[in-house]
Amino acid sequence: MLGLIGKKIGMTQIFSDDGVIIPTTVIQIENNSIVNIKNADRDGYTSVVLGYEDEREGKASKCYAGQFKEGVAPKKYLKEFRVDNADAYKIGDSVGLELLDGVKFVDVAGVSKGKGFQGVMKRWNFGGGRETHGSKFHRQNGSTGQCSYPSRVFKGLKRAGRMGGDNVTVLNLQLVAVDKEKNVVLVKGAVPGPNNSLVYVNKAKKKSK
Repeated sequence: MLGLIGKKIGMTQIFSDDGVIIPTTVIQIENNSIVNIKNADRDGYTSVVLGYEDEREGKASKCYAGQFKEGVAPKKYLKEFRVDNADAYKIGDSVGLELLDGVKFVDVAGVSKGKGFQGVMKRWNFGGGRETHGSKFHRQNGSTGQCSYPSRVFKGLKRAGRMGGDNVTVLNLQLVAVDKEKNVVLVKGAVPGPNNSLVYVNKAKKKSK
């Protein structure tokens, strides 16, 4: 199924019919424009490239604007979605929330919040050492390898470092509500990224019927 590009507005909560509070994330999805279609004969696979938000006039470089067909305004954000049948789409058309008709669960992808350089306790949930006075081992990561041989630290060891800013996909989020007038959807639970960040919404791939 073709996905959609949207923006995470923030989180709120709603009440179900039986009075249960449901934490939800509000995602705004304006109409996405089809800016390119790739087929198996030319590209080796079939996909549809969507554009989101018009670029300001004169902002797009000549090189960037050249990849858009005549009559299609340059877009700020592009995202390619693999599809089985690309013949059902046409360059210049718009797609929106009608793609979510009948969909109950979605996968939402985005870039997680960047948290900068963090220690092993926050980054990897290490327990740390004793908190007693004179311990000298409170939040360190402990032993990282052998002594004389091989005299190095193996790759992939959990150490302090940059945390966040990763591509994250949250699977099987329940689609609570769709408001086509305001172009927003409400999904149950949290999605990656800060407010006003881009997210990609697609029909849940692993959810059983």
